[in-house]
Amino acid sequence: MAKQRTFFLLSGLILVVVFAVVYYGVNLTSNLGKSKSQVTSENASKRLNKLYSGISVKKAEPIKGQIDLDPADVAASLPDISKYPIAVDNTTELFAEIFSSTEKSGSGVDGWLTDVATEFNKANIQVDGQAASVKVRNIASGTAADYIKSGKYVPDAFTPSNELWGEMVKASGVKTNMVAKRLAGNVPGIVIAKAKYDALVEKYGAVNVKTITDAIANNEFAMGYTDPFASSTGLNFLVTALTSFDSADMLSEKAIQGFEKFQANVPFVASTTIQMRDAAKSGMLDGFVLEYQTYVNAAELESGYVFTPFGTRHDSPLYALGDLPKEKLGVVKKFAEFIAQEKYQKLAAERGFNQLEDYKSELPAVSGDQLSSAQRLWKEKKDGSKPIAAVFVADVSGSMDGEPLNRLKESLLKGQKYLGRNNSIGLVSYSNDVTINLPIAKYDTIQQSLFVGAVNSLQAGGGTATFDAILVALKMLQDESAANPNSKPLVFVLSDGETNEGNSLNDIKELIELYKVPIYTVGYNANIKALQNISSINEAASINADTDDVVYKLGNLFNVQL
Repeated sequence: MAKQRTFFLLSGLILVVVFAVVYYGVNLTSNLGKSKSQVTSENASKRLNKLYSGISVKKAEPIKGQIDLDPADVAASLPDISKYPIAVDNTTELFAEIFSSTEKSGSGVDGWLTDVATEFNKANIQVDGQAASVKVRNIASGTAADYIKSGKYVPDAFTPSNELWGEMVKASGVKTNMVAKRLAGNVPGIVIAKAKYDALVEKYGAVNVKTITDAIANNEFAMGYTDPFASSTGLNFLVTALTSFDSADMLSEKAIQGFEKFQANVPFVASTTIQMRDAAKSGMLDGFVLEYQTYVNAAELESGYVFTPFGTRHDSPLYALGDLPKEKLGVVKKFAEFIAQEKYQKLAAERGFNQLEDYKSELPAVSGDQLSSAQRLWKEKKDGSKPIAAVFVADVSGSMDGEPLNRLKESLLKGQKYLGRNNSIGLVSYSNDVTINLPIAKYDTIQQSLFVGAVNSLQAGGGTATFDAILVALKMLQDESAANPNSKPLVFVLSDGETNEGNSLNDIKELIELYKVPIYTVGYNANIKALQNISSINEAASINADTDDVVYKLGNLFNVQL
């Protein structure tokens, strides 16, 4: 009996070992000849399918809506100007209001103009026998230009980061009078990781915009830049890059072909400088654009990166706008003279301005009309041969009932005017369950009508299965990718950020990381931190919709990403 037991035990052990060897061998040979990324992709797909199978997914009947063919109304989307803070208030009845770019009208190292304007208002400056002062409003150059060009709000004067915005304002028909070509010196540049910089020098002999665009076109350099519709540095880089392809005509067919090849290998265009900096910290970028004044004040950058100047200088010109009364124009001129004093220029140097004085602008004169054409070209060509496939994920849980859902609908209906027609768009909504309101399809007139109809039909009620809905969006995008391998997937989640049903972020975070799909979030009466946690996984932006500029913000976001 003892021998029999021993025999059976040994036989069982042998069977287990044989089974383990066979199982391991099958798994090992099933992955032979496959790359690590293929294996990872297959595992991710299995995981996604398993989680998807546990979700209750419904499909809505398509509903066509009435589309508005008028172009986007920038003026209507801009909030009241009070949204943008007064950095320095006027102290006299005679004053000039000045829009100032944010790197100089904030606080601390970014508060140079704020401090100078405060001193000006204390100095008892007289214009035609009257005490004069200035009011300085802190507002990004691109946003300020939108207010001025659209006529929504035109201040007395404007000091953007560079002259490009002044040219665009002039081309829009607003009278401009350059009072000062320079308030304080600054230079835009490409900030490059030192090891990559050394590698570029070794291969190309030098680092400049031409060698960098060549390296990007050859897929040797991963660089990010900012929205050329909103960012001074982004606009400057766009026109500099176009000029590098054809110095005689930046809008020629040669320049366009060069740009398309270059842009096809640009991994990241950021909506904001903060978003771009976060992407750089993650290690996904070899380089990114930044002004020198910001660079020199960021200790974490100076040691490991090299700054390479490009394009036109950012010397903060000062323009008087419109037909100003003689007294107001006098205030603007007195302010420019006050700023030019040596002690205030020294203060600028202490804050990081007035550096790299030997750098001369490399960009030829560019008209406002050319700049607008360059922006339109960028919008049309920025995705190259990789059209966007995006799924909007709308929270219709009970907590979104009323005003939050109304604002969500308004955001989508007005924001959709910024969607590129070559892209493919889908819509998902969720409460306890998930509904595919609109399968992914090219955003032609028919799809636009179906999108509008689907958005208008959204109704609130029930629990909140946010991460189930994100999984459904990922599954839709994976199916789209199988049919159109060149598409670039994106997800936009519009929600209050709360989740009380279905999967959790921990359940799906690894999948989001593996698929590398950026998930942009828009919060309505929201737990913003929860939404930021989702967006931060793949360096996407998060927007707080509880402000009256949400449509404008979304327009900018869609302009960049779609």
